[in-house]
Amino acid sequence: MNNLLHVEYGQTGKSSNHNDIGMREMQARAFDERVNQYLLIKAPPASGKSRALMFIGLDKLEHQGLSKVIVAVPEKSIGGSFQSTNLTEFGFFTDWEVSPENNLCVDGSDRSKVNGFQRFMASDNRILICTHATLRFAFETLSVTDFNDCLVAIDEFHHVSADGDNRLGGLIDTLMKNSSAHIVAMTGSYFRGDTVPILLAEDEAKFTKVTYTYYEQLSGYQYLKSLGIGYHFYQGRYIDALTTVLDARKKTIIHIPNVNSGESTKDKHGEVDAILDELGDVLKRDPETGILYVQGKDGRELKVANLVDDNAAERPKIQSYLRNIKAAEDIDIIIALGMAKEGFDWPFCEHVLTIGYRSSLTEIVQIIGRATRDCVGKEHAQFTNLIAQPDAQDDDVKASVNNMLKAITTSLLMEQILAPTIQFKPRSHWDGKPLPPSTVIIDDTSGATVSKKVLEILNGDKNEIMATLMANEQVVKEAIAETIPPESITQVALPSVIQSLYPDLTEEEMEQVRQGILQSILIGQQGGLVDGKDLPSDANVDTGDRDEASDNNVVGKQFLKMGEKFICIDNLEIDLIDAVNPFHGAYEVLSKQVNAAMLKTIQEAVSASKSKVSEDEAVILWPKIKLFKHEHQRDPSLNASDPIEVRYAEALAFIRKMKQQQMAKQGA
Repeated sequence: MNNLLHVEYGQTGKSSNHNDIGMREMQARAFDERVNQYLLIKAPPASGKSRALMFIGLDKLEHQGLSKVIVAVPEKSIGGSFQSTNLTEFGFFTDWEVSPENNLCVDGSDRSKVNGFQRFMASDNRILICTHATLRFAFETLSVTDFNDCLVAIDEFHHVSADGDNRLGGLIDTLMKNSSAHIVAMTGSYFRGDTVPILLAEDEAKFTKVTYTYYEQLSGYQYLKSLGIGYHFYQGRYIDALTTVLDARKKTIIHIPNVNSGESTKDKHGEVDAILDELGDVLKRDPETGILYVQGKDGRELKVANLVDDNAAERPKIQSYLRNIKAAEDIDIIIALGMAKEGFDWPFCEHVLTIGYRSSLTEIVQIIGRATRDCVGKEHAQFTNLIAQPDAQDDDVKASVNNMLKAITTSLLMEQILAPTIQFKPRSHWDGKPLPPSTVIIDDTSGATVSKKVLEILNGDKNEIMATLMANEQVVKEAIAETIPPESITQVALPSVIQSLYPDLTEEEMEQVRQGILQSILIGQQGGLVDGKDLPSDANVDTGDRDEASDNNVVGKQFLKMGEKFICIDNLEIDLIDAVNPFHGAYEVLSKQVNAAMLKTIQEAVSASKSKVSEDEAVILWPKIKLFKHEHQRDPSLNASDPIEVRYAEALAFIRKMKQQQMAKQGA
């Protein structure tokens, strides 16, 4: 198995330490913004979003004049995160108390729950927990003004969509337009697999964003030291490849493939039996809990939960057992299909093994989140994606190639989400004190201004921009297979995404955002920044000044190691930034894990469906084409073995065709 990402974390304990009123770092950050009417909290699983909502909701009830707090969760099981909680024992001014009749995340009909919602709205009760569905159904029976002076909190906000057919999205839009309701939206993944935006741009602009990054969360743990995201490509049956990636000594969740996927055998129960055979010999099923006891091949007794079996008598027993796990020895392996993802809490989990391509980034974020809980004795968390390798003889090689490349693409974005986040700070805002790690100073003292909007985008929305870029599957596939020049991505596809997401930016602001994003990617690819004061004594330094070795011109500057030289990021040439292929890491993984013949097959499959050269791309590539002709003393060839040369040839043919058309018009 080859890890695309391996991140070491600082084990500072900051994210789990409490302040004097019982708040962890993320919760205190969110509480600081409590007076805002619309709050969007973006924070990882296990960062404490549910309790952050309790603190904010109670403050709005006690100090901001609101009368009710309504918490909506996607499914009943997640409602338990918002049960009555003693907060005063940790220093907060009051407790979170939910009356049993106001917990609608229980069994019962939709009608009875809507009735319960209506009773709550007409009563003096202050806190209600329900599902997204109950909120939608009840909303249809009430007037929008009934929600005046209420806080509506939406957990797992990525279930909302600006799509006209998404009723929860329409509900939020109506509340914002026609009521005085306050809204707190919470999510660990502000992406949707269907690429539909969560909110309309004009609605999202009204939200105050509180962002707590995965890197902050994981670095602040006490025990977890590292995280890996990796791939294993297999041929034949995935069952036969399990032994290469499954270590039964690790607490593992195995997600078998969807029955409609190419990796599935179409017999989910047979797949579970085959996995159990790989683990060892089944000894018994506990009649009280439904847990399987397996004699492992190393002699250890394993406890295995089968969540694939949807037997109405067995599954509830297993789920009940899993909800009450107290110790590491209580369970060893969980085998699941659609379960054990969102909202499932098993802190001892060390490894999530996912078989087959998952199209939804949100789903992958949630799956990885199952392994990234902090826990005594757990130093490393691992996500492994077991993916079918295309067979050059297979008629369906194109579909296999697409799945392989899209799976790698999705985790490339996870690499950015889980690694240290580059933060941008104007030099005019810097007081000269030591900068936080991975902070880039933007020089705005020499006439170039950087707007607040640009800073907000660079410091808070980079991942959303990259997620939207990755939604362009053709561009991404060509980029990973390296069949198009990086300039086609950095100067054509990326600006198009930025313009679509932020149409109100000026051309100068768009270029600042574009360069900032590419600079972040380049920094990540080169291993991060080095502060001027930390440069090695014998460093080969390029500051852009003649007196390169003096102390005066390295203080307060950041450097990037490129080869044997440390280059001041203030002096990064635009050509270097534009030459960044955001997906180069994926190509390296691909080229290391498959042989040359397979790599050629993948490139050919991508080239067979490649996108047409646009006028913008042709203009961008023209200097490269001229340079190619100068170096090789010939035009680029459409029959070349190098796919980049082929792209140059296609662009040249496009340019000549456009020139002929213009000459024909002039002649007419």
